This record gives sequence, structure tokens and C-alpha cells, in this order.
Amino acid sequence: MLAASGAEVGRELIALGGALVVAGFLARAGRRVGLPTIPLFMLAGILAGPHTPGPVLIRDPADLGVLATVGLVLLLFHLGLEFSFDDLVAGGGRLLAAGGAYLVINLSLGLLLGLGLAWGGREALIIAGIVGISSSAIVTKLLVELRRLANPETRLLLGIVVVEDVFLAVYLAFLQPALGGTAAGLDAIVAVTRAVAFLGIMMAVARWGRRLVGRLLHTADDELLTVCFVGVAVLVAGVAAALGVSEAIGAFLAGQVLAGTSVAERVARLVLPLRDLLAATFFFAFGLMVDPDQLFDLIGPVAVAVVLTVLGNGAAGVVAARLHGFGRTEAANIGLTVLARGEFSLVLASLAVAAGLDGRLGPFTAAYVLVLAIGGPLAASRADSLSRLLPGRLLSKGPRSP
Repeated sequence: MLAASGAEVGRELIALGGALVVAGFLARAGRRVGLPTIPLFMLAGILAGPHTPGPVLIRDPADLGVLATVGLVLLLFHLGLEFSFDDLVAGGGRLLAAGGAYLVINLSLGLLLGLGLAWGGREALIIAGIVGISSSAIVTKLLVELRRLANPETRLLLGIVVVEDVFLAVYLAFLQPALGGTAAGLDAIVAVTRAVAFLGIMMAVARWGRRLVGRLLHTADDELLTVCFVGVAVLVAGVAAALGVSEAIGAFLAGQVLAGTSVAERVARLVLPLRDLLAATFFFAFGLMVDPDQLFDLIGPVAVAVVLTVLGNGAAGVVAARLHGFGRTEAANIGLTVLARGEFSLVLASLAVAAGLDGRLGPFTAAYVLVLAIGGPLAASRADSLSRLLPGRLLSKGPRSP
């Protein structure tokens, strides 16, 4: 029995190790020609998964479920460490206006697309969410990978992502009746109130409880500090998910809490190798879920959705840049960095299909997400060149990005 168990563990370790090697070498090759690693990690998942010819290293994406989720958590946790709560709230009303404009523009275009496809009223609401919300994970990785954390527009970008994630808690609660769930009426109000209360508590701790948290976590031993801060990040993300808030925003807020503590610099240094390894696992697992054949099944609707998303993001980037006095380069960085769609779109589509809605939502979302998850990072890496396509008369000259 022990031998059989050992053999099974051996196969799993070989599969995981092989997957990481494929992802690493493919990303290294892409880096030599200037490609970002995100789409290459996803491409490695597609090639090593069950939907393409050749050896299948990992058949079921669920086998990487916990590792991939922790990768997402650490990615957003590290981003929270980089920007203090005071930095984010400094934007005030303009930041909320930029995030709100992004949501209104993209959700409206998604709803119009859903109504135009005539798959059904409930399906149109689902498509609005699929098209209207960007990927926190990809946005975070891009800011780090493209070395734009110090850019003047990055605080605004983060504000848009936070506004999106807060909106998600409300959107999912009110969407339950459309998905056939029980959270209607009073139940929906309770769900939203619970989510908002969690966000309020975490923001209050980030603002006024940082010293206490720092004293609780302080230790001279790096090993013990690592165990403690990873535990805090994962625990807060888990509580957030259980309360109907994205685990991504929970992890981000956990990072915000630690950002103002005495151990923040050490935590930021210690989390880096863990973040890089497990974030790669997250994007690899994402690729495992994609069937390339689905790209061709609904090519028309997917093409329309991609064009609408590019136009919507361009318009939202211009609006956000105008609100903050930025120029074309910053507007392009904003619009293209939040272009990619990912984890939320896939989750929403899977919930819709499980609830018995139109089965075309599944392949439509997979193809749409794949195109933008690969195209978005590529476009963002060339934002400076693409910024010339934006009408300069609509924007101030603004401070240019470094």
C-alpha cells in the first residue's frame, strides 16, 4: 500500500515538475524576443493539458487548485504591500469616478452585446459581467513584470481594480436570482451587507490598526515571519471568499494592512520568490482549462466582444486620464493594462452553465478570455507605441511615464 501510494505521489511530482519546467523554458524563450511571461505560462498550460495533442502532464486543472489559488493570493498580497492605504484613498472622488466610468462603459457594452446575441435576458446579464470586469491577477502581474509600479498612473490603475473587486461582491449577490440561486430579496441584502462590512473592517484595520499588527507579527527570524505573513494572507483571502468578496481583494487588503507595519520591507522581500513561483502556477492552471477548438466555435461573437472591449477600455482610459490630467501615454497604459479578462469571467461562465443557462456561454467565455489574456499583456507591453492611436486633443500633455 505504501509502495502504491509512493508511486502515485511520484507521478504527481513528476507531472508538476514537468509542468513547471515547460512553463519556465517556454517563458525564457519568449523573454528573448520581448514577450511577457503571462501568456507564455498560459500557453504552457494549454500545451501540457488534455486539450492538445502530445503528452498530458496534468489532466485535471483541479489538481493545481490550491496551489493556483495561493498564487493568486500572494500576487495580490504583494501588490497590497507596495501601496499603502493612504496612497489609494488620496485619489478620493476622482479615483471613484475613474473606476465607476470604467465599469459603466464596459458593463454597458457587455450588456448590449448580450442583448444583441439574443441568447436570453439572464444570459445578457452574465455576458455583461464577463465582458465588463478585468482580471486582477493579470493586471497585478503586468504592473510588476513591466516595471510600472512607480508610474504616475499606477495608483489610479490600482484604484480601478479595487473599485472593480468591490463591485463584484455586490454584483454576484444580486446576480444569484438570475443564476437560479436562493439569494433574493432579503438574502441578497444580507449578502451584500456582509461583504461591505468585511471591506469596511479591513480598511479600518489598514488605516488605524497597523501598529498593533506589526507588533503581533514582529520577529527577528525570517522563517517564522514568512510562516506568519503567508498564514495571514491566506486566512484573510479565505474569509473574504467565504463572505462573498473576491479572495483577490481580501489578499490585497491583507497586504494593505501589513504595508504600514514595521515588518513591511522584510515581508515584501521574503514574499517575492513565493509569489513568482505560485503566480506562474496560477497562470499555468488557467491554461489547462482552455480547449483551443473552442476558439473556432463562436469566432463571430468572440471577435465582436474583443473589439467592444478594446474600444471600451480605450474610452475608459481616456476618461480616467482626463480626470487626473494625464496624457496619451498614461491613458494607453491604463486602458491596455486592464484589458485582459480572466478568472472572474471564467467563474461567472461556469456558474451560469451549472445553473442551466445557455451552454454557449462556456465556449464563448473560454475563447474570449484566451484571446484577451494573451493579447492584453502583449498590447500593454507596447502601450507607448499604441498611445499614438489615441486622439491627443482629448488629453493634456501630462507627465509621461518613465
